[in-house]
Amino acid sequence: QVQLVESGGGLVQPGGSLRLSCAASGSIFGVNAMGWYRQAPGKQRELVAAITVSGTTNYADSVKGRFTISRDNAKKTVSLQMSSLKPDDTAVYYCNANIMLTTLRAYDYWGQGTQVTVSS
Repeated sequence: QVQLVESGGGLVQPGGSLRLSCAASGSIFGVNAMGWYRQAPGKQRELVAAITVSGTTNYADSVKGRFTISRDNAKKTVSLQMSSLKPDDTAVYYCNANIMLTTLRAYDYWGQGTQVTVSS
């Protein structure tokens, strides 16, 4: 059984920083793209940042220059370093990964979500 387990959310003041981490575990042949999404109350889930196996990254315009995504392929982990946080960044953040169970089967998996609240 494959699981994505997130950690690192919490309450931070505007301008502060937080680091989110996500680890994949279970019977995994390989991990393709990994990423972070977020969903604020009353809004749709949106992509925050994504990273390929080779390290190519993609960011939402709203977080460019403030957030940095990284991964450790050996440990099957992905992290999101968030800086200069704004109240608009408040949301539940979800880890996502496309995981290969075999050479022919790959599926998208989601973490349980971690709350990030930016408030004074």
